[in-house]
Amino acid sequence: MPVYVQNPHPRSLERRSSEDLLAADTRMGAVELLVRDLDAMIAFYSQGVTLEVLEHSGETAVLGRGGQPIVRMRRMPDLPERRSGEAGLFHTAVLFDTESALAEAVLSVARQSPRAFTGSSDHLFSQAFYFDDPEGNGVELYADRPRETWATEDHGLLRVATNPLDPNEFLRTHLPPGRGEQALDGQTLGGPVPLGPPPATLGHVHLQVGDIGLARDFYVDALGFEVMSDVGSALFIAAGGYHHHIAVNTWGTAGAGPRAAALGLGQVNIDLPDDGDVAAVRERLAGHGISSRHDGATLSVEDPWGTLIQIGAAAA
Repeated sequence: MPVYVQNPHPRSLERRSSEDLLAADTRMGAVELLVRDLDAMIAFYSQGVTLEVLEHSGETAVLGRGGQPIVRMRRMPDLPERRSGEAGLFHTAVLFDTESALAEAVLSVARQSPRAFTGSSDHLFSQAFYFDDPEGNGVELYADRPRETWATEDHGLLRVATNPLDPNEFLRTHLPPGRGEQALDGQTLGGPVPLGPPPATLGHVHLQVGDIGLARDFYVDALGFEVMSDVGSALFIAAGGYHHHIAVNTWGTAGAGPRAAALGLGQVNIDLPDDGDVAAVRERLAGHGISSRHDGATLSVEDPWGTLIQIGAAAA
């Protein structure tokens, strides 16, 4: 995992009026994945990540929790795999309400796909575990610490780190006795199957881009997110003071141009509170010379790398 050292660009520290910002109640909508083996992907996200299959019809499936979509998948077997160095998805991040719920999900993925685990980190504001799904898409499972414990740097941005997080110790601490004795180190997993799926939402989406400055122009200045942390090669942005709804990085993708059609990320969805908030984004995009489309329900716009961003009103 990369080590985060704050290196804020002067623009990251600018104070902005509320008219230039997304509504505080902004949330991330479902991430769309273009996949080759739909059945294998459904199995990973349902039996492993513990999401519920909300819809499954033909070549498409929607998984989430409590009726709220987290991942939408479309089978596109003729698409090539994403090439190394191209912009795209770094990971989809599923947020769990409690550390015990997170531990249950981590154990579930380890049981279903023991080789999927790629790392874990304590980011100060959250504790996170990382996996790759069967087609190589990154997946983060995490739980937030209480917001009142989040610390800021002297310059005002949120403090972020990649401190070590022992997965075995985390499971032993947050699962009932006997359930966390074997974890992610190659040992045999034991203990009963959880009684029910833990609550979860889509917490954030982390993207790989070609240039941080261009990403800031689009996601911060035009869309209206605020910079929460700036480590130079990665930017963490959010609405309403959250640690991040979207992150962008150039780790291995610096200089990448528009994306080619490929498996992996299809589109990113953002849910705003109401139609007025969507209209404000549309006006702000136009003011920055960025074209968008509105079909009467959803505002669609592409970021500088051709990733489709769809913005809708949660109330609708």
